[in-house]
Amino acid sequence: MARRFILLMACVCAWPGAATAADDDPSTIVSDTHEFVVASDGSLAEDDTTELRANTSAGIDDIAQRYVWYDKSVSKVDIVEAYSVDANGARHDVSPDQIRDIQEPRSAGAPTFQDAKLRAVIFPAVGIGSTVHLRFRKSQAAAVIPGQFNYYVDPGQRPVLQQTLVFDLPADKPLYADARGYAAEPPVTENGRTRYAFTYRHDRFARIESGSVGYAQYGDRLMVTTFPDYASFAKSYREAAADPGTTDPAIRALALSLTQNDADDRAKAKTLYDWVRHDIRYVAMFIGQSPAVPHRVTDVLANRYGDCKDHVALYGALLDAVGIRNEPALIGLGSVYTLPAVPGYGSGAINHIVTWLPDLNVYADSTAASVEFGFLPLADMDRPALLVNTGALARTPATQPLARTARLQIEVADQGEASFAYWVEDAGWSAEIERINLRLANAQRRDQIAADRLRFTNLRGAGALTTSDVDATGGPFATTLRGTLDDIVWPTGTTALPALSSLSGGIATTTRNWLAERTRTQPYLCIGGTFDEVSHIAFPKTMRVTEVPDDLDLTNGFFRYRSRYLFDPSTNVIQISRKLDARFGKQVCTPGDFQTALPALKQIERDTQAQVIVKPAGG
Repeated sequence: MARRFILLMACVCAWPGAATAADDDPSTIVSDTHEFVVASDGSLAEDDTTELRANTSAGIDDIAQRYVWYDKSVSKVDIVEAYSVDANGARHDVSPDQIRDIQEPRSAGAPTFQDAKLRAVIFPAVGIGSTVHLRFRKSQAAAVIPGQFNYYVDPGQRPVLQQTLVFDLPADKPLYADARGYAAEPPVTENGRTRYAFTYRHDRFARIESGSVGYAQYGDRLMVTTFPDYASFAKSYREAAADPGTTDPAIRALALSLTQNDADDRAKAKTLYDWVRHDIRYVAMFIGQSPAVPHRVTDVLANRYGDCKDHVALYGALLDAVGIRNEPALIGLGSVYTLPAVPGYGSGAINHIVTWLPDLNVYADSTAASVEFGFLPLADMDRPALLVNTGALARTPATQPLARTARLQIEVADQGEASFAYWVEDAGWSAEIERINLRLANAQRRDQIAADRLRFTNLRGAGALTTSDVDATGGPFATTLRGTLDDIVWPTGTTALPALSSLSGGIATTTRNWLAERTRTQPYLCIGGTFDEVSHIAFPKTMRVTEVPDDLDLTNGFFRYRSRYLFDPSTNVIQISRKLDARFGKQVCTPGDFQTALPALKQIERDTQAQVIVKPAGG
């Protein structure tokens, strides 16, 4: 028997010190079996049997309601058996009225996506110690990719006592796999078909650390596919996405009218990007949950909404109309910054698509309405990108500019209250996020934002927020907050006043976020940038400053930091300045990087928590 099965990176991983699932895990997968029977055209039948146990009260919510996703236009779901068994061993069957079909939330209000459904199974009499049992059959008459099959799974964070995944395919359609933690059984070929099986057990999962990247980046996961390589996967998308409507006169007329005053290709690409991100509503149907084919661009234009595939198709057609080269780029969106060794769709694999403009050296994601042209949302950064036209693997940018400048003035009155003015300018990828946040905010929401910025700085007071032009579509964005502070200094006693150089969101906040974990064992997100903060705090003559923090200068492999504290006794004014330049050169740092950065981070944190000691002048 010729072996057609190819397994990459197969291993069985035992978590150190793990023996049995902890009693305090909310819920446990007792057993889970998935069997897929795949036809030559990619259509399939799936038979799933699952038993889950609630170990705690939190686990009741984990298991008491289960959902099966399907596309009603091509799929059929039958609930074969569904019941719960309580802690006393009594069985409680799910009645027909406890099985409901509901609209997939992300497709609501978008007719071209309304075939996406969730079949909800609501289990009765679920308590601590209960188990729920669900068996369903799902048939899919049309493949996501015609003639092909792929499946991705990772275990999440729930203990797994026993899981088996079986894939039954025609013998002439080999299955390629990238498995980590899933043990492959030898494939068996009989009667023109080959059966591939994987087993999985995992008793204990380590806590996900704050700021850590997705578990699938470093933990267990399985991808199986009938595609031998990424080039063939790109070819399948390219051929399926072919659309003669891209040259429709309406598309060309729109592109020319929008860009008629633009001087060069970059300006044209920006104008078209801004139009698509603002005027085409994004409906978040991720690739792999529906046929991997965009809707016709003429339909997308008429409907004024679409998913990521539709955005890329329409934006690409508009760019083509004005002669700007572009190419779809398939990526994995979110907190996983790698792709499996074999191609396919999935939450830890390819699940999104953006646009690559090679002559401008720009990636663009028009589904991200709050991201300026020339930048990407963080969830798209520093990850492999499969270029659809060429079939080559590239990579989205590892870093992008971020700059934040803050100026704070505080005038303390005799009784300890103060007036203040706070100006912040954001530049780089964060500017448009801030601009759109405030563009969409009504007066009440702006008041709440102003109050939050004081509260998150541990200050009490009130302020009014004003901004630079919220209707701009690019460039730096400035906000100004003016108001009063309550009891910032105690007028008849000693006050340890925080040596503020900004309100929340600046160097102190950023450093605190980096130090959310004192030790790290998992890769984590590290976003650099430059920060420039200066404050002036003026005290009345009835108060005197008796102690000022020491200046600090430090440099290590990731940071350059400087702080200065200058007090002028003649004016009773202290000037505080801090500058931080953080350069990681990537989005994902290792535990080793954290250890390297930790001594400098601790020094920066201590400096941002420094205090100015103030006493009554006659004390």
